[in-house]
Amino acid sequence: MPHLAAVGPSDGLSQDDRTGDERPMGEEPVRGAVRLERRKEILRQRREELGLSQEDVASRLRISVRAYGNWERGQVKAWTDRKLLALAEALEMSERQCFWLFRVMVDRDPPPTWRAAEESRLPEDPEQRDYLRDYAALMEAVPYPSFLVDHRWDVALTNSAFDQLFQTVRPHPTALPDDNFLRFVLFHPDAAAVLDDHEPAWCVPLLAQFATALAADPQDEGLCSIRQEVARDPFMEAAYRYGVPHWLSTYGADAAERDGAVLAVRHPDARIGRVRCRMVAETGRMLDAMGLTRITLVLSAPAPLPAHSPQGAADAPRRQQPRLRAVPPLGE
Repeated sequence: MPHLAAVGPSDGLSQDDRTGDERPMGEEPVRGAVRLERRKEILRQRREELGLSQEDVASRLRISVRAYGNWERGQVKAWTDRKLLALAEALEMSERQCFWLFRVMVDRDPPPTWRAAEESRLPEDPEQRDYLRDYAALMEAVPYPSFLVDHRWDVALTNSAFDQLFQTVRPHPTALPDDNFLRFVLFHPDAAAVLDDHEPAWCVPLLAQFATALAADPQDEGLCSIRQEVARDPFMEAAYRYGVPHWLSTYGADAAERDGAVLAVRHPDARIGRVRCRMVAETGRMLDAMGLTRITLVLSAPAPLPAHSPQGAADAPRRQQPRLRAVPPLGE
């Protein structure tokens, strides 16, 4: 990524920004301490998600590594719009992520003149760009939640039905459903509220798919970043290392396939509520050339949980259990 024209020595950051000579803003002690921790988290997590070092981000911002280190530690004299917008661009944030960045850093929305560059998600090839624009119109005509993902589960397009399904999901620095669907399933605290029988029906199959993708491309920075996050989460690490092999040996490799999987979701619309859905994954010549797959969640009438999901599992938050049900106890 080229350096940001908006953040240069002649038109941007002050001398203090370039040298790192900054101090924390004076805030009310308790609230300030909480916000400081959230600031550190949002910048560090997004940087690590992209597989970037502090040196890489400092280079994009054209400031010193020391200065950026202070930014990431929250030691900033004043968070200006210019700094925050430069950060959003350097960290390749979507519109929703930029909104969350402003809310965390300065407790307000981004300036109305700013719009995320959705064009950046489109390929450079003109034919492919035109195809995706038309494909977006096709997806919008579908009444079911539908989205396009690449091999990292980065989301390229969503339709309105997808946005409605996840409309109650709270902001998160890296795990929004329309940014990276795998991260959302694994790490967002609201995932279990929308994805019924969250752990065995959603987490474990996606972890199995992720393991296959990582084995096929172990140097991919995006996949490696997700693997690092899994390793930092004791429950997900246990599911990845022990639960996935146990689950595959029980149900077979075909159970991890996206296409045809029968799952359940809890729609925020009370008229729909908990509903059965079938995951339909499809691609075509043009999508395949762009490395994209379309996934549609075909919602139907409420139905019993799929056979691989023990009855009643949806009622217990998985993160609060002493162990994951997908991980076999010692001796199995």
